[in-house]
Amino acid sequence: MNRFLSLSLVAAASVLAGCATPSDGSDQTTHYYANRPASRPVAGVRVNPAPPKAERGPIGVARIVYFDFDKSTIRPADRSVVEAHANYLRARRGESVVLEGHTDVRGGREYNLALGQRRSESVKKAMGLLGVDTSQIEAVSWGTEKPASLEQTEAGYQLNRRVEFSYR
Repeated sequence: MNRFLSLSLVAAASVLAGCATPSDGSDQTTHYYANRPASRPVAGVRVNPAPPKAERGPIGVARIVYFDFDKSTIRPADRSVVEAHANYLRARRGESVVLEGHTDVRGGREYNLALGQRRSESVKKAMGLLGVDTSQIEAVSWGTEKPASLEQTEAGYQLNRRVEFSYR
């Protein structure tokens, strides 16, 4: 018991000694910000904002190809979009694109991932047939992970059945 009492007294004394030490705040962030010298503008230095990032890909061409329900074939209405992107990549061998396949929410997770992959691979194959070096193209699937629309209507589902062109 005597030993317990001694340890308790030593611990209490240590705590009180730590609290009794006055603090001027010199080691605290608030002290720094309260006492830092006022900043002055440097004469003759002009800061210009960074230029906007240049858009990659063909200008004025859609970056999305849509698909019919449960299909991975490119619709005739979207073939011109694929051709325009193929022409762009053929002329610029240093550029690359990621084709991101998407689906609507109907179907299981694994099925939708596979369907999104088939859609992006379908666009990649079409671009390869149009003369694009397929090493410039990466085909991936997001399945239902990045919906364009949350509406559970046919119009909302249509917006989600797509492949997006994402230039890197």
